[in-house]
Amino acid sequence: MTKPNARPPLAPFRETAAGLIFVSGQLPRGADGGIVPGGIEAQARRALENLSGVLDSAGASLSDVVKTTVWITDPAAMAQFNAIYETFFSAPYPARSTVVSGLVAPDALLEIEAVAVRA
Repeated sequence: MTKPNARPPLAPFRETAAGLIFVSGQLPRGADGGIVPGGIEAQARRALENLSGVLDSAGASLSDVVKTTVWITDPAAMAQFNAIYETFFSAPYPARSTVVSGLVAPDALLEIEAVAVRA
């Protein structure tokens, strides 16, 4: 998957141990470091592209993800989020926990972290 304008991480966003790749929460940050505008669909797409980029740097891909945790600020946006999420992952989907929560990053509507298994 192409990661247009993928931005390098600002901090250590992945760690590997025993064949597992732990990816810290990915925000919908664009190449300029700012939160992308455009609502939940645009932000979900960007956060998942960023997640894919971090996995790629670890020699993995979204197909290696076994667990995600999603923080979302508005439960009413879940259907829109799920529609985007399902275009990045395929069945059987990774196990997922979803939490409705405020986020530290202003203007961010979601954050996604993942655990992947190195093939």
